[in-house]
Amino acid sequence: MHEPNDWRLTNQLSYLKHASLTLRVYSPASPENDHDHCEFCFAKFMVGELPDTLPEGYCTADRYHWVCKTCFADFSELFIWRLADAAA
Repeated sequence: MHEPNDWRLTNQLSYLKHASLTLRVYSPASPENDHDHCEFCFAKFMVGELPDTLPEGYCTADRYHWVCKTCFADFSELFIWRLADAAA
């Protein structure tokens, strides 16, 4: 659950409300990119087991927006996210 003035909330409602998210092992959306960050807390997603990085999380179908498990749990009710199947 989030606090009303949670520092992690900026303008994400404008592009992530009602989004369909899938729990996936991290893989970058393009070969030029080696990592991504959680849209809320800025935790780093990266391939491989490196210190202070996350190997999986929730993402949009295009793998452009990533959300860590903690922020997903904290904000899923507010954002009314739908879970999609990884095979989709």
